[in-house]
Amino acid sequence: MAPPVDAIVVGAGHNGLVAATMLARAGLSVRVLESADVIGGACRTEYPFARAPRVGQSTGAYLFGLMPPELMAALEVSFPLLRRDPHYFVPTTDGRHLLIGSDRSNAEAQLARFFSTRDVEADRALQLELSMLREDVAPSWLESPLTIEETAERFVRPALRRAFVNLCRGSVGAYLARFGFESELLQAMYAVTDGFTGLFGSWDSPGSGMNFLVHNMCRLPGSDGTWMVVQGGMGTVTKVLADAARRAGAEIVLGATVARIETTGGTATGVATADGQHHRAEVVLVNADPFHLISLLAADCPDPLRRRVDSYRRPGTSIKVNLCLAELPEFSCLPDRCGQHQATIHLLPETDTRAALDDAFDQCRAGLLPEAPPIEWYIHTALDPSLCDDEGRHSAALFCQWVPYELAESSWEREEGRFVERLLEICDRFAPGASALVEDVFTLTPPKIESHFGITAGHIHHVDNSFGFADRLPYRLPVDGLYACGAGCHPAGSVIGAAGHNAARAALSDLAISS
Repeated sequence: MAPPVDAIVVGAGHNGLVAATMLARAGLSVRVLESADVIGGACRTEYPFARAPRVGQSTGAYLFGLMPPELMAALEVSFPLLRRDPHYFVPTTDGRHLLIGSDRSNAEAQLARFFSTRDVEADRALQLELSMLREDVAPSWLESPLTIEETAERFVRPALRRAFVNLCRGSVGAYLARFGFESELLQAMYAVTDGFTGLFGSWDSPGSGMNFLVHNMCRLPGSDGTWMVVQGGMGTVTKVLADAARRAGAEIVLGATVARIETTGGTATGVATADGQHHRAEVVLVNADPFHLISLLAADCPDPLRRRVDSYRRPGTSIKVNLCLAELPEFSCLPDRCGQHQATIHLLPETDTRAALDDAFDQCRAGLLPEAPPIEWYIHTALDPSLCDDEGRHSAALFCQWVPYELAESSWEREEGRFVERLLEICDRFAPGASALVEDVFTLTPPKIESHFGITAGHIHHVDNSFGFADRLPYRLPVDGLYACGAGCHPAGSVIGAAGHNAARAALSDLAISS
């Protein structure tokens, strides 16, 4: 029997570390139990390349954008952030390119030249509305969630309430169509990055608008709404948070796999670990995904909670191909180095774009690997050389949506290598010879995301971000003393930390302790 504590936190991901810090600062004795031998969950820096063991990589989460500045101030933490400027690069095979950065006038000139003046006007209107929604919605992220409609009434300015509700309940395709864009390629650039990431859904899927809103909630100082790179990789984020938790007095135990949540008379009393240890506590906060949470409760899980969690089940549909590159690739449409390697590089179908993306999602739903998947290509060492090795090799990643968790006609073991070759062939179309620069690969298919990070079904957001606000898993669970603090809760899946903050506040309130 381990010494009892006031609070147990299951999982040392970023939300668990935020919760542990807040609980410890309030005077509670806190123990964090993490099954892995490293902190961070999917927010970590690793060295995964056998052929380049000193090249660092953010193997899971790769950009930082959604943690509320107010939360960082409350935790008294800061991170070494690097702004990507430019931040969007759309290459083509016909010599044109779009390279957008902080200079708005330059961006609009490119949009007019690359697309049309109507697209400039549509983009201007979109950016204005998103900036207003960011401002209005932001306070709701550090509060217990209301319904979408109640959130609109309480937080959103009257002129935008209908647009907000329609966005959250509706599709990203319908939302973007409101602004009158002419170019499908431009709409695809926004939809892929912000609407489709980590989503089991496409243009017309209800809730894809919610995912789009979430990904446009970046309010970091100096970011202008664009996500940033963390120097040293995403492991820097969780290292800083773990240091804050330890300074506050929290204990973090690695290699401690929680086997079950123990209850007595409908009240959580602690947890048992796989090695037979029993850890008693007044409250238990679970940073794991909702499906893992109910498995830890087993027969003690109330039926309404089980049904609610079952309604969230969606398979992961993202693949992350981590790459070690001998050097930076050269794009045929922009051979000179103008900062394009620091940006999100969008490799998209250039003709019949929307139809091609619809086909890709339909193929995924059928259990097939898509012929023309949307790809986001990142080369963070172009901005953060601290992750390069002495030979100057770069870490990069191909982040691709709409691959099935299970293949209908084959297996990932058979198809992984061929599919990675397909993705690299797409890279070669835009940057000839890029595939020849690859010195090593560390691929995370949905099943490998599940096994590597411990996330059920390899779903990077735990729960689809089509579920928003009060539709997500509640912090207070129908077992006294048990709380959820993971990415399946409000506000969303990503590196945010608000769920850890809000769950800790709920626990402290129930314990009648001021936070």
